[in-house]
Amino acid sequence: MLEQLFKLKENNTTVRTEVVAGLTTFMTMAYILFLNPNILAGTGMDKNAVFFGTAVAAGIVTIAMGLYVNFPVALAPGMGLNAYFASIAAQGQGMAWETALGAVFISGIIFLILTVTQIRQILMVAIPNSMKRAITVGIGLFITIVGFKLSELAIVVAGPVIPPTLEGLQTGGAATLKFFEWNLSMGSFHNPSVIVTVIGLVITSILMARRVKGSLLIGILLSTIIGIPFGVTVIPENFSPFALPDLSNVYVGKLDIMGALEIGIWTVVFTFTFVELFDTFGTLVGTAGKAGLLDENGQSPKIGKAMLVDAMGVSFGSFMGTSTITSYVESAAGVGEGGRTGLTAVTVGVLFLLALVIAPLAGLIPNAATAPALIIVGLLMASAIGDIDFNDFTEGFPAFLTFIIMPFTYNIANGIAAGIIFYTVLKVVTGRAKEVHWMMYLLFVIIVARYLFLGGE
Repeated sequence: MLEQLFKLKENNTTVRTEVVAGLTTFMTMAYILFLNPNILAGTGMDKNAVFFGTAVAAGIVTIAMGLYVNFPVALAPGMGLNAYFASIAAQGQGMAWETALGAVFISGIIFLILTVTQIRQILMVAIPNSMKRAITVGIGLFITIVGFKLSELAIVVAGPVIPPTLEGLQTGGAATLKFFEWNLSMGSFHNPSVIVTVIGLVITSILMARRVKGSLLIGILLSTIIGIPFGVTVIPENFSPFALPDLSNVYVGKLDIMGALEIGIWTVVFTFTFVELFDTFGTLVGTAGKAGLLDENGQSPKIGKAMLVDAMGVSFGSFMGTSTITSYVESAAGVGEGGRTGLTAVTVGVLFLLALVIAPLAGLIPNAATAPALIIVGLLMASAIGDIDFNDFTEGFPAFLTFIIMPFTYNIANGIAAGIIFYTVLKVVTGRAKEVHWMMYLLFVIIVARYLFLGGE
């Protein structure tokens, strides 16, 4: 039955490989079950209710991705998008969280329309191969940054200097206008999390070098166990691995769609739509590329169906009481373990639903245990840089901006937007405008309008 449903032989994989890949993906993204409630609690939302919405929405939508699309991609409330949600619905100063959920629901309907009308699918043809490869590289670097942040191994801080200051005048050198201050600090080895991360990174890299199946998952589990004597893996007193969350105050259907239809809310809706559009596209293309699911033209018939599930997931997630559901870059961890079919996604989805019962057990896995897996996956994805033609400046420079801006701004959408702008401009000024798909010109206009006139960051 599994062979017929997921076409395992056709995709050169096995049930064991797919299940291990699903376990690995879940391990690397299970943090959202506990992080999302903490973030959305700032809006006045109940943590238990958000936990329920996060687990159920992520589980059902991810299973739908596996069964309908046969694609190894998992979905859950997106990081960054949940932070934006919390900022606009901050308790006591922003819009009501019910209204913010309504705005997310509307953005999902917009995605659905764009998908059904084939506009989102056209992106697969419109975006050049060099940028598709760059997206894969950029997401790899992005994942690496996430890994370092979780590990506390290195901290990078970039903050605006207000007002901008002139540097160099006092020393007699050439004056430069300083807009940003950068601070890079290595984590202290007196920090137990750093020690566990380094040990986990050594173990996992050795397993990878020796081509051991399930290397990432084994590394996560061993790191969790190693974290116990270091106090990183905390086992509470009277610990019980099985317990149901408090479901007395769930937020199913509590969204306020009419409130979100007010004129002043449309900028918020547009922001959700804009960021989700490029984040999802980038994740799907990057993950499909790493899984070898793109043809020689960088296309896949599954992307369109995946976008449909993603679009429906956005609205479904808001109905369940959580912020924007999106395809997760951490899916690359499962792909790195050999995941190639929807069985990987179904495994992840089932684990999210089971998390309602084994929440305490899943909560034992510390960030330091998942960080090494994310760092190594970053390398696996960044290897796509070898497929970019840097000899052609009109291809190489936009690709460079695409993958370098993603981690530097901690935003996938920013990198894709920069790549589109410079690819279009450079092709036109070099007399190669015919090489640019008409959709790229439309995206160029939309991006410029978003960042110049609508306060894009």
